Amino acid sequence: MAKTVSFAIIHFFVAFSVGYLMTGDIWVGGALAVVEPAVNTVVFYFHEKVWSRVKSVSPKHTATALHPLSA
Repeated sequence: MAKTVSFAIIHFFVAFSVGYLMTGDIWVGGALAVVEPAVNTVVFYFHEKVWSRVKSVSPKHTATALHPLSA
């Protein structure tokens, strides 16, 4: 949990810094620091759902089928 919290703090700081450096506006930096990580979290949730579905549909290969000498 500590690693997750530290990553969240870094993420907020980076989002704020990029917004502030690009616009020079502390309010834009603050808004980006709040909005971007929240949106990114929602997008990541759906990305994981799609990724799980893609992995479950993809064909399964065995190690012997992939070995060049197993014919």
